[in-house]
Amino acid sequence: MRFWWVLLAIGAGMRNINSQDMCRQGHSGIPGNPGHNGLPGRDGRDGAKGDKGDAGEAGLPGDPGKDGMDGVKGERGADGKVETKGNKGEPGPQGPPGKHGPKGFVGPMGEQGFKGDLGPQGQKGSKGEVGPTGLEGLQGSPGPSGPTGLRGPVGPIGKPGPRGDAGPVGPQGEPGARGMRGWKGDRGEKGRVGETPVLPRSAFSVGLTVLSKFPPSDVPIQFDRVLYNGLNHYNVATGKFTCHLAGVYYFTYHITVFSRNVQVALLRNGAKVLHTKDGYLSSEDQASGGVVLELKLGDEVWVQVTGGERFNGLFADEDDDTTFTGFLLFTTS
Repeated sequence: MRFWWVLLAIGAGMRNINSQDMCRQGHSGIPGNPGHNGLPGRDGRDGAKGDKGDAGEAGLPGDPGKDGMDGVKGERGADGKVETKGNKGEPGPQGPPGKHGPKGFVGPMGEQGFKGDLGPQGQKGSKGEVGPTGLEGLQGSPGPSGPTGLRGPVGPIGKPGPRGDAGPVGPQGEPGARGMRGWKGDRGEKGRVGETPVLPRSAFSVGLTVLSKFPPSDVPIQFDRVLYNGLNHYNVATGKFTCHLAGVYYFTYHITVFSRNVQVALLRNGAKVLHTKDGYLSSEDQASGGVVLELKLGDEVWVQVTGGERFNGLFADEDDDTTFTGFLLFTTS
């Protein structure tokens, strides 16, 4: 109600101001009595929806609520039915290994078992291949000395010395003291020692020269460089050694190999006795062989290349030698 009174007062004031503007000659009248309260106006229309305000700060968490009362216990359900047994499932994966248990006690020693039956005897293996040729043997020891010469005749007996003087006769017929020993007679001439017999000898050593290297195959090698052949038992023209004294001999050969392979053999009367082979690799190789043989008068021994021209790599120069040597160890006659 006060609100309407205020509005009426404001309206009266405005009229007075307008009346003064219109007529300024009259005096101001006495204010009238306030009017009755006007009827309330109608509600204003709803304004447009404003923008959403910013979110307020989060409030503090409330206190936890009190526990509710226990509910009523439900009724017991019906008993379930037993179904048929299902099939066995597949085994599960292997679990991790367990820890090692404590070491058990040592059990009692068992009784000795019976001896088993012998197994079948194995078959004899096949014969292995022939091994490579061994290294050259060491040089044999020198032969025994020749027979001792005949002993010379005994020299003549020397002349006897002079007889000593007889000693004086002792008293009461006792024998006198022994006389002095006579002088020793002159020594007879010494007999002559028998003459020393001549020992049997046979030896040679020959080699290749630069002009005779790479000799032909399957014929005696003509070693044309004579190192020793004092008795001429080796024939340079034929390349053969001929036995002039029946006995046991030692033969050896040393070969320098160059540019191609080598196959050589030592022959006695045309039959192979010793065979040596060397495969050439690079630079210069060495090959050798040695053997002890018993020979009879007239036997021939020589060395030759075997297997064709591609196996005649025997070489010699100023610094490398190829040699053939033989000598008598002892006679058998």
